[in-house]
Amino acid sequence: MPIPTMPDLPARLHRIRPSPSSMASQRARALRGQGRDVLALTAGEPDFDTPQHIQEAARRAMASGQTRYTDVGGTPELKEAIAGKFRAENGLHFSPDEIIVGAGAKQVIFNALMCTVRAGDEVIVPAPYWVSYPDIVWLAGGMPVHVDCPASLGFKLQPEALEQAITARTRWLILNSPNNPSGAAYLFAELQALAEVLKRHPQVWVMTDDVYEHILYGDMPFASIAQVAPELRERILTVNGVSKAYAMTGWRIGYGAAPAQLIEAMVKLQSHSTSGASSIGQAAAVAALTGRQDFIATNRAVFRQRRDMVVAALDAIDGIHCHLPDGAFYVFASCADLFGLRTPTGRVIRSSDDWIGHLLDSQDLAALQGSAYGVGTHFRLSCASSGEHLREGCRRIARARAQLGP
Repeated sequence: MPIPTMPDLPARLHRIRPSPSSMASQRARALRGQGRDVLALTAGEPDFDTPQHIQEAARRAMASGQTRYTDVGGTPELKEAIAGKFRAENGLHFSPDEIIVGAGAKQVIFNALMCTVRAGDEVIVPAPYWVSYPDIVWLAGGMPVHVDCPASLGFKLQPEALEQAITARTRWLILNSPNNPSGAAYLFAELQALAEVLKRHPQVWVMTDDVYEHILYGDMPFASIAQVAPELRERILTVNGVSKAYAMTGWRIGYGAAPAQLIEAMVKLQSHSTSGASSIGQAAAVAALTGRQDFIATNRAVFRQRRDMVVAALDAIDGIHCHLPDGAFYVFASCADLFGLRTPTGRVIRSSDDWIGHLLDSQDLAALQGSAYGVGTHFRLSCASSGEHLREGCRRIARARAQLGP
């Protein structure tokens, strides 16, 4: 019998690429399996264990038979906990029909864009951006519009740049604060200035990805655009989750809050994809949001120490320059001054991709190229790793730099 051939893939799938961060971590694991001493500073997940009281809540849920399907949009208990979190921490008030729970914040973002973006719609994605935003827009049939937010402006979108990027086809603006990969976080006044622009363009919705809300350093208070500009409430989707602050990446629980009409559409879509998120994960997330929170500050202090150590070590390397992140657990460093130099094999460093390749080939160090985040002059290190690993990673970067010549 003839071997069946796979049908041609639709054009929308050719527009996207596998997630660079996921693929980098996967490649590091494969190289370790070949016996190489690969140090990976790529994963965006805390190296802390999920707190015990959250694990215990999951065990209790299993023991009591909470192992069946849940409502597609989330259990009533978790929706209540999410609504309580928004009230207490953000001054935002949402009813259960304005909340959705998904298998991670990524699914919530995916649902929203797939439900609302039509062919040819534009979505403004400030760069640097999380790697999945533009690809999800492409999958939905839209056009990501990248707006450069350089280090000289703190990696933040400016009102003038936002105004210039908006057209009659603009459907969404995506904000991420604190930002992955740069760690930049918006002040209340900065969000107010962006909101003033958005008021003039009622066709533009705002998706704010607040998943790093609790990993914010110094005295800067967290601000989300829904609390800054309540008059825009009817066109804002606020996305969050338990992955980062609660060290629950593998539990896959994210959530969003928006006008009920949008949430209803997102739940409809989810009913035909994954259905409800894990019942055990949702029970654990209730404990996360309603239980003790003291460990968040403890973990944040550790992340801050790591950030300060990595920034100082990288700034001491000739040709590497770091912007001090406001939050999240990444360092986004410039390698532009290395462009034009040669490796011992004669390869010219022309981009962040070349630099990252040199780190892996010469020092068995896996990091992420800035081009994956829309900024080809930088590279990203994750500080969600032990201090020992981070110090060793910085030593390997210094050795890789020392190998470069004219």
